[in-house]
Amino acid sequence: MIDFKNVPKHYAPRTHDKMREVLMDPNGIGPEVHYYMIRGGKEQRNITVWEPGTISGEYIKTYGHYHVGQLDETYFSPFRDGVALLQKLVTDEKGNMIPDVVEEFKVVRVKPGDSVYMPPGWGHLVVNVGDTYFATADDSPVNFGDADPAGMPGHADYEPVKQMQGFAYYVVEHEGKSALVRNKKYKEIKKEDLNGLEVLSR
Repeated sequence: MIDFKNVPKHYAPRTHDKMREVLMDPNGIGPEVHYYMIRGGKEQRNITVWEPGTISGEYIKTYGHYHVGQLDETYFSPFRDGVALLQKLVTDEKGNMIPDVVEEFKVVRVKPGDSVYMPPGWGHLVVNVGDTYFATADDSPVNFGDADPAGMPGHADYEPVKQMQGFAYYVVEHEGKSALVRNKKYKEIKKEDLNGLEVLSR
């Protein structure tokens, strides 16, 4: 059944001011809004649309988050090309994530018709590496009782990403191709699959 009662809560933009927290260059110039979300939850799906372009060379991306509990999620890509970054942090003896030590990091290239599975316990963000809008649908749940359900839903933990100013790598444009720049705030990456992307020394 389609949920009409929460229509005013469905839409949320992610602004440049908010995204500064996780950019490679927080002082870089970018669009007023980096991406737009229309939340429908697991049944109606959530739609995200990215602006094209770069900020100081870094492609426009989602903020990135880790799921709370055993929640998983699948992204479906209906339009244009992107790159998904997945990372799992090392945990301490109490099961708490250690923000600056990555157990495993993966780069997944995304093209129209692909789906990307985000397992429980993994963080993820998605990057628009094309020259026009990029769009996905996903099946993540949304609790419209949250204080900010569309913008920062309660099932997701954004704090470790904010603390580390993004993920273990930034996706940047280099000679017309996607490349990676290491985020030096992370102490260690134990295992990584970069899917052929070049790592630049900066």
